[in-house]
Amino acid sequence: MERSTRLTILGCSGGIGSGRHTTCFMIDDDVLIDVGTGVTTLDFEQLRRIDHVFLTHAHLDHVLGLPLLLDSVGDLRAQPLIVHALPEVLGVLSDHLFNWRLWPDFREIPSKASPWLRFEPLVPGEACTLNGRTFRTLPADHVVPACGYHVAAAAGSLVFSGDTTHCADFVAAVNGIRDLRHLVIETSFENALVDIAKASKHHWPDSLARELSALTVRPRVWITHLKPGNESTIMTELREAVPDWGVEALIQGQVITLD
Repeated sequence: MERSTRLTILGCSGGIGSGRHTTCFMIDDDVLIDVGTGVTTLDFEQLRRIDHVFLTHAHLDHVLGLPLLLDSVGDLRAQPLIVHALPEVLGVLSDHLFNWRLWPDFREIPSKASPWLRFEPLVPGEACTLNGRTFRTLPADHVVPACGYHVAAAAGSLVFSGDTTHCADFVAAVNGIRDLRHLVIETSFENALVDIAKASKHHWPDSLARELSALTVRPRVWITHLKPGNESTIMTELREAVPDWGVEALIQGQVITLD
């Protein structure tokens, strides 16, 4: 019997401290979605098995583990680690991270012909299939170029919003996924911090409630990217705003299966 596709939560906080790690999700044992501090929870052999990374955007809490991942296991890999992202995101990594000033450019180490790192730009809406799992970008509205992801497997689909505020195109895309089992969506701030949420283009409980009310599909809803110290208030306000959805906060170390 074929094993179900698994999503392992390595990091799901909007910050660090007291056991909190920033966004990093693992699909089965070879793909990461974002590479925040959660990647540091993997042991050495697990790091070696990562072959592909899909980035939602270039903010540090979602990419800061990538250079250290390569530095740790790049020389032990037979093939380059492939990073998939929007062209604008890869441009930021080229200009500001792998630029020989902040960090070495692993696309040229040990040589351009045989590098440890390779970039693969994603065209919005196009699908990339890896070992029976399909990854497709979804629209998002953040303060920098960003996307979410639709992960499809034989047993069903999962969606991760990435960092975003209200996005009508995201809602429309999600409503088109009829086999959607799980929706992982961010809510970063409590209602009292609505001005900060709007300025930084993140969800707050009342805005997420409006987003869920527009859905015609009925997945299980998991909340991610809660800001440290605000988690309890955010979840209380969410449950009051959408009592019929049974929303739950992601937990570091949690495993979600697509079945």
